[in-house]
Amino acid sequence: MENILSRGQELLALYGLNIIAALIIFIVGRWASGVVRNMIKKMMVKKNVDHTLIGFVTSLTYAALLAFVIIAALGRLGIHTASFVAVLGAAGLAVGLALQGSLANFAAGVLMIIFKPFKSGDYIEGGGTAGTVEEIQIFCTLLKTPDNKAIIIPNGKILSDNIVNYSTKPTRRVDMVFGIGYGDDIDKAKEVIASVLSEDKRILSDPAPQIAVSELADSSVNFVVRPWVKSDDHWPVFFDIHEAMKKRFDAEGISIPFPQTDVHLFKQGE
Repeated sequence: MENILSRGQELLALYGLNIIAALIIFIVGRWASGVVRNMIKKMMVKKNVDHTLIGFVTSLTYAALLAFVIIAALGRLGIHTASFVAVLGAAGLAVGLALQGSLANFAAGVLMIIFKPFKSGDYIEGGGTAGTVEEIQIFCTLLKTPDNKAIIIPNGKILSDNIVNYSTKPTRRVDMVFGIGYGDDIDKAKEVIASVLSEDKRILSDPAPQIAVSELADSSVNFVVRPWVKSDDHWPVFFDIHEAMKKRFDAEGISIPFPQTDVHLFKQGE
């Protein structure tokens, strides 16, 4: 019994200080990691960095610092950390290769948050689909279609494709085509179109709307009509102008032709 107690005292004297030092390293290191994390968070908030990026950067920073603290504490206990680090590196490489698609989406998500090709609430085309951006996550972006469908697109697919943002500019051009019959007066039709546009207060005067004959088609003389509006008014104006134009053409006696075929019958002689 005395030998066991004596041996225990020897081990405590030999390793006790190292254990205490390792605990101190871990406790202080963990506290310092939290301080660094909070400092980075405050700096990023001050720079108005996106909250999604803030959360992930601070989390990754804290995890990396904490891993360093744990390795330092183990080294103080006399554990050979070189092999431990090698094992972690090999495991990290294996995980990275297995999750390379996810890591690519992660990198794409970070780039989109930094460079901001679009933001929540924008209507975009990207990744082979279109919709209103609801949320930009680290691995994917959530879109909502006009008919209220949810679309989840990997960030890598969006960033590797063309992105069309319909909401980033304050104004948009509304492109419309109206056809009249060959027997109708072109000058009168242009005046009627201009009158319909001038009555809609949502249509901007600068730049002025474009009204021009674009095509002498098979059954109609086609006008391109291109007024400018605020981006939010694009589709309401598009629908309302089509309705107003039909009513005004009817009132002014201007025909809106539709495709038709003339059939000529010839009677064969008996």
